[in-house]
Amino acid sequence: MNGNGVREVALPKVELRHVTKAFGERVVLDEFDLVVDDGEVVCLIGASGSGKSTVLRCINLLEPIDDGEIFLDGNDIAMPGLDPDPIRQRIGIVFQQFNLFPHRSVLDNVTMAPRKVLGRGKAESAASATVLLTRFGLRDKADAYPDQLSGGQQQRVAIVRALAMRPEVMLLDEITSSLDPELVGEVLDVVRELKREGMTMLIATHEMAFAREIADRVCFLHDGVLLESGRPSELFDRPQQERTRQFLARVTGVTAR
Repeated sequence: MNGNGVREVALPKVELRHVTKAFGERVVLDEFDLVVDDGEVVCLIGASGSGKSTVLRCINLLEPIDDGEIFLDGNDIAMPGLDPDPIRQRIGIVFQQFNLFPHRSVLDNVTMAPRKVLGRGKAESAASATVLLTRFGLRDKADAYPDQLSGGQQQRVAIVRALAMRPEVMLLDEITSSLDPELVGEVLDVVRELKREGMTMLIATHEMAFAREIADRVCFLHDGVLLESGRPSELFDRPQQERTRQFLARVTGVTAR
């Protein structure tokens, strides 16, 4: 209730309304709608080319949309002419490729954006980075360079680098796809930790078991449309759409009821 006794309705943290995005004649997102509440973890699943990565890139304003609206806390962030930099400071994104600066140490990789973008001092940035590196088991790698790290360690550094900006939303785009199977677990543990802390996350993933475990809601994308969504137990065990059933049978080897 507010001071006038009127019940306040919480706005979604992120909302996409009728978002359309095409590359040439190929429509990648077709009147796409999605609502993500504050603190919610949403996993995007679907075949390659279904639009999962494009959704994340549009939210982070790395890709301009052709039509529709994208809201962050109720404010349209996709309006033409809007400066994207303040928005990107609030929305962290991590890709399947680590994109670390190879000639800079782990500590330098993590502190660069807070210093250059947010204007934080060197000592403050280093102290904050050290806390994050310690928390995610990387404190002893602060002075190492990316080529001295395993793939799992590099991806964890990439996540820490995004967290150093203190984002309100994290977008994770197939963050385990480039890793050897034995390294996947250490990266997914970081995501579990973020969920425990209440971070709002959108995760594009091919890891069905992890999506079932971590997600509050799973969304199945097909041909740029959100075809079906629901709680993991609903979508994986009782999908309503035939295309969803076909996809899950192919990737899991289990035919849903």
